[in-house]
Amino acid sequence: MSLDVSPALLEQAERGEVDEADFVDCVRTSLPFAWEMISSLVAQLKVDGGQFADNQTPPPDEQARGQLLRALASDAIRGALQRHFGVRIAFQNCHRVAVFPLDASVDDRLAKFTSVRGQLLNQSPELRDC
Repeated sequence: MSLDVSPALLEQAERGEVDEADFVDCVRTSLPFAWEMISSLVAQLKVDGGQFADNQTPPPDEQARGQLLRALASDAIRGALQRHFGVRIAFQNCHRVAVFPLDASVDDRLAKFTSVRGQLLNQSPELRDC
């Protein structure tokens, strides 16, 4: 299971309406490594400015890697994180996460990051098994 869903949140889902803030809190507590990575990138983007902030350090262990993959492979989780933090999130490999401002002026940089070329240039033998 990728999220530790409380009985109250599950009850919300069964009724049909889910408070997104409750869902985001569930993600925060269930996937702390992924949450910390994304929130730190958002903070870095705010402090440094620029077109994006990214992480290039592999997760410290398989548990952390799994959290990151679960967070970013889920459209619902990724979408909720993007709305919560007010950024666009891009993902390459098992660790390279980037956050981009919602500003359309960075659309070209985001397109380069998420392109086939960008994916190929981000490969390395050390990351084959990630």
